[in-house]
Order: sequence, then C-alpha cells, then structure tokens
Amino acid sequence: MTQLTERPAHVPEDRIVDFDVYNPEGVEEGFHEIFQKLHDDAGHDLVWTPRNEGHWIALGGELMLDIWPDHRKFSSRIIVVPKSVGEQHQMLPSTLDPPHHRDFRNLLNTTLSPSAIKNKEDDIRRMAGDLIDKFVEAGRCNFTTEYAELLPIAVFLGIVNLPQSDAKLLKKLADDIVHPNGTVDYPDAKQGFFDYLEPHLEERRNGNADDMLSVFVHGKVDGRPLTKEECLILSMQALMAGLDTVVNMLGFTFEFLARSPDHVLKLRESPEFIPGAVNELIRRFGVVNVAREVRMDLECDGTELKQGDVVMMISSLVGTDEKLNKCPFDVDFDRAGSKHTTFGKGVHFCPGTHLAVTELRITIEEWLKRIPEFSLAPNARLTYRSGIVGTLDRLPLIWKK
Repeated sequence: MTQLTERPAHVPEDRIVDFDVYNPEGVEEGFHEIFQKLHDDAGHDLVWTPRNEGHWIALGGELMLDIWPDHRKFSSRIIVVPKSVGEQHQMLPSTLDPPHHRDFRNLLNTTLSPSAIKNKEDDIRRMAGDLIDKFVEAGRCNFTTEYAELLPIAVFLGIVNLPQSDAKLLKKLADDIVHPNGTVDYPDAKQGFFDYLEPHLEERRNGNADDMLSVFVHGKVDGRPLTKEECLILSMQALMAGLDTVVNMLGFTFEFLARSPDHVLKLRESPEFIPGAVNELIRRFGVVNVAREVRMDLECDGTELKQGDVVMMISSLVGTDEKLNKCPFDVDFDRAGSKHTTFGKGVHFCPGTHLAVTELRITIEEWLKRIPEFSLAPNARLTYRSGIVGTLDRLPLIWKK
C-alpha cells in the first residue's frame, strides 16, 4: 500500500479511514463489496484517507449527486488521485470546467451520438456473434479474455479507424494509466500513448475521413484548430474510455447473470426486458471512481473542506444507496426511475453512454440466442482489482454443449 500522509488540521479524527482506492484490503472478496463495506463501517458520508497523498472519499449517494454536477465548488481539474498524478493527468475534456470543455465535448459527440451508434449496430451484432461462435461448441470460456476484452475494443478501434492488430498494445497502454501497479509511472505511460498516436494523427491531417481521430485533427475549439498536443490528449482520453470501461461493465454483468439463472430465464423467455435489464445492471454495478478538487473553503457533510482538497467519488455507491433506490442490492428488471452515476452526472456525463448501453444489450441478446443457460465454472476463483475503474480479471463460464 502507499505511504501515509499526515492528517491536516481541518480533518477530524473520526473522519479518518485507512483505505487505498488502488489496493484496498479485502478486494479479493469483490470490487463492489469492498466499497460497500467501507460505506457501512464509516459512520459518515464523507471520510478522509491518508493514502495516495491524503484525500476525501464521498460515500453517500445524495452527497455525490450534489458534488458531481457542482463545478462552481468542485472542479474537474483533478479527476484522479494522488493529486500530484492528477495534476499531470489533464485529460480533455474530462479535466476542463464549463465553458471550456464544451467544444472538446462536441467533437466527441460527433461520432458517439445515438444516431452514429445506431448506424453501427449491425456491425456490433456481427462482431458479438462471431466472437461467441468461436467458443460456443467448447462448452466453456474465460469470458474476460475471450469476449469482454475483445468486443468493446474491436468496436472502438473501428470508430477511431486503428488496426485491430494493435488491440493488445492499446489495452496495455490504457491499463498502465487506469490500473497503475507501480511498474510504469504516469509520464511514461502517457508518452507511450503519444508515441503510438502521433503517426496516426499525422496521417489523418492530409485526409478527409470521418473517423473519430480525423474529426479531432480537423476540428476546432474556440474557433481555432486544435493544437498537436490537444489532439493527442483528446485521442488518448477517448481510447482509454473505449478500451477499458465497457470491458469491465461486461464482466460484472455476466458474473451476476452466471450466478442468477432466474434472471437469465426471464430474459430468455421475454427478450423485450433486455433493454430495461441493461439499465438495471448498469445501476447495480457501477465501475468508475472519479475525483474532484475543492475550489474554495466550504462545509460539506458537516465538516470543513479546504480549497485544494481532493474528493474521490465512488460511483457504485450511488446506485446502491437505499435513500435513492428501494431495495438497492436487488437486481429488479422491472425497476423504474432508478438513480445512479455509473456514467457520471452533469456536464461531464459520459459521451460514450449510448455505445456502452448498445454493446451490453447486443451482447446479452446474441449470447442468449446461442447459450441459453450458463454458470460459473466449478471452483472458479474470480480476481478483482480496484482503481479508477473496477476490474474483474477472470470470469470462467460453462454451459452444456
């Protein structure tokens, strides 16, 4: 675990928890479970940890719903911990506050809009079916490596028009940033992305294609073309999101379905429930942890925050807050009007939301057509990791041939 930081004078002792969001003790019991335990044991909706240079952790759903969209009090300048790394992070547009984020966000929206994704549904369905067909006759698979790590990456590489053969390299580059393990520091990981992207972006400057990277290099912010560095950072941000988040959402979704044959039966017998089921599974199994920087001295959850403090928000705890969702730990495909922040809230609501929802829906549809019943492999040992994005590293599934 990381070194301990001395408690600042304004942090009450009863708010202190020894918790490392990148390497929490007990994470082997489950990513969502370890944060729920922290919530249940804390006694407050806002606590402070001396790990990762010292920062606050928001645990209450209502509190996070207040913080997330309030850019006047809580800035997106810092979105990861420790703060020294967050200051280097500077992703576009994720680390920009309004109104500066708007033009960058519009560039992302161009290729991720509902209509743009609708036009790709047939391709996504074909890719999903082809992947499942490769292992369906075997009666078993490691869902993580044989499907979840392949489909979202293949789809996104099509959107950015990069070689499918580069998938493993790009996933490794994304993991070095999203799941740091101390072997690669942030500047080197970032430079690795830049070294990969630079020739691809340069090639697009002389073309007129309509893929996402071409939109970036020919786009404008504040009426001017993007700088070379802005193109690199925006492209890196897009790839990190496209290569990691949905991978893990798929993993946690299929872990649940493998453990719950009654839910699978309902979807198999009534496939019209699948879109609603996707929304419910997204609520229940959020995977992203994101930070904000306090912009001024203020009071929050009955305690004092100082300008420059960092607050880490645990998105999964919004969906499982019983004040916001009735019986929140139950997965109810008939649930209506649920509240969650799996895709964020406010001006930084995830631009790839429609793509993620589409990939999850099509995966369930195509899977159940071919594999109507499945379960965890006997004695399966699942491995979880925490970080900016929660991860399920291995998910062995079995079914009758």
